[in-house]
Amino acid sequence: MRGNDLLNKLENIDPAYIEAAAKSPKVKSTSLIRRLGALAACLVLLISAGVGSYIYAEDVKNYNESIKFFNEYGLSTEGLTRGEIKSVYRDITTKSFTYSKTAEVLANSISTDRIEGYEILQENPTPENIENVWNIFEYLDSKHKNKGGINYKYNSEYVDGYRDFVKSNIEKYDGETLVWSASVTEFDIAGYDTVSDGIIVYGQRTFDFSEQPYPAWLAKFDNNGNLKWKTLLSNDLEREDIVKILEHDDGSYAAISRGELKYFCLNLISHDGKPTYFKKTEIGNYGIWNAARLGDGYIVQLGSYIGGQYASIVKVDGEGNVTNEFSYGDKDSYYHITDMIEFNGNIYLSAYAVPNSDDERQAQFSRYELSDIFDYIHKNYNSNLFGISSKELTPMVREKYTALLLVCTPDGGEPKEFFSVKESLGAKLAISADGHLIWNVESIADIHFSPMTSSFSFIGSCNVFRYAFDNTGRLLSQVKTDEIAEYRR
Repeated sequence: MRGNDLLNKLENIDPAYIEAAAKSPKVKSTSLIRRLGALAACLVLLISAGVGSYIYAEDVKNYNESIKFFNEYGLSTEGLTRGEIKSVYRDITTKSFTYSKTAEVLANSISTDRIEGYEILQENPTPENIENVWNIFEYLDSKHKNKGGINYKYNSEYVDGYRDFVKSNIEKYDGETLVWSASVTEFDIAGYDTVSDGIIVYGQRTFDFSEQPYPAWLAKFDNNGNLKWKTLLSNDLEREDIVKILEHDDGSYAAISRGELKYFCLNLISHDGKPTYFKKTEIGNYGIWNAARLGDGYIVQLGSYIGGQYASIVKVDGEGNVTNEFSYGDKDSYYHITDMIEFNGNIYLSAYAVPNSDDERQAQFSRYELSDIFDYIHKNYNSNLFGISSKELTPMVREKYTALLLVCTPDGGEPKEFFSVKESLGAKLAISADGHLIWNVESIADIHFSPMTSSFSFIGSCNVFRYAFDNTGRLLSQVKTDEIAEYRR
């Protein structure tokens, strides 16, 4: 990566030379968080806050090469003449650092047009940790058990296989203890979202393809399991799949849905379950993967496994009009957005970055993000694919991932700050009861290769770390929880 090449050559300039021009305070590193700077052109061009200069070894003097150099390293040419650009380039590449404009260019480029980056340092899993948190068979069995705290489960009952739908059940648990159970007979529950005074479940009448159309249903239960209302969305669509229920400040709701596999749909629902507004917008063959409130409107994640789109966001106003589009990534990595939330007027995106590879399939299918590891295993363990140990495999997989928390402007969607955690995946975002932003990060702990299974080839466990931020975006705490998350590719 060009940024790393550049950083490796930062050695021969007196820091006082740049400090005189930049006059920007330095930030000390700690064991918890390390501050990084990144020019806005590339999130992964990481530059330490105390860096004083750039050194570049090639001695190329013509103007085109000077411009190429400036562009590659994000140096600003603003206010410079053609001759000054060449002189600055020559001053840097010959390691002279005597030209008066050089310090000005470096200070402007480093201290203004950049994204602040903070690398959060995290402990590596030890063999003892892995032994304690991972037994593959026990863990897979535990996926069917309830988690601690308040949680919900739903299931459906059929007769004659999946031909005749009977009812759908929703259950509330406190840990392993059943609090209440309720049922609906009108539709098959496909998902739910909690709201301030209960839970809203949603789904469709049946998945029997002999019956059409497939309109969407919603039902609200209060915190004690009492049914408050049921609603059928009659939107003249052959099929409508609800993706997310968002609660407004006045107690009404927005149901974000996908219609006929090509429309983005906004349904507004009153507090007592009556549909009040509907709009559909054709978006093509994109899935609607997530949604969150943003001021008086919404942000919505669109995705396509076929098209390799994992980090596309659209901004939607309160009437369902798409007003802006954002996409995230850089030349060295592609991003997967896993969650998003509005916090203190900014958009926070939880994501993870994976290095680009030469495998063209990687852009389309996430399983190919490990294609070089596949190749390594087949080359070295072809006679016994089960021969690679977890001890050898785990660090190979860990180094593929970097968890990211992007802090973006609500208008243009540009990242203005980011946090990163190596060898981890960005996970859920939430707002705590005391108003702090909570970011879950899944640190990969143990990976096993399972070539004979149909739904995955790599499976393992992750330790869940939880980070809290105050309303200024300052990191308050890091907690290693007792939770274990599954890794499966």
